[in-house]
Amino acid sequence: MSIRPTDEAVAAAVPLVAARGAAGAGAGPGASDPLVGELRRAGLLPLLVLHLLSSGPSYGNALIEGISISTGGLISVNPNTMYPLLRTLEEQLFVTGEWEHPERRSRRFYAITEAGEVERERLAAVLIPRLGEVASALELLRRELQ
Repeated sequence: MSIRPTDEAVAAAVPLVAARGAAGAGAGPGASDPLVGELRRAGLLPLLVLHLLSSGPSYGNALIEGISISTGGLISVNPNTMYPLLRTLEEQLFVTGEWEHPERRSRRFYAITEAGEVERERLAAVLIPRLGEVASALELLRRELQ
């Protein structure tokens, strides 16, 4: 199949990075996933982190594993997503962080704050209905395919 002159003109006029951005790509892993992309953009990852921390202090890799377990593997988070998120939550005063061994860099344990609990409740109020909609849609699809 040959490239049409209009295709060449569009390719020359719009850099690939800009085209991907306009299409919603590049907003992070899973951001364009139709099942969880909207939920991620609505704050699913912060909600999951705050939810896990409401059970007690934890560190990044344990939170990554906890998210994978609690979502049945549907959502995987890599360290390049988790650690900036934890720093942001700490800057927003939703969590506090302390080094396991303050005299040297070690694991940083995070705990939810009172403001973090309020944020967790706010995010849950927004996302729980959306999770229900996704679950209902998937259930309809499952029934249709049986």
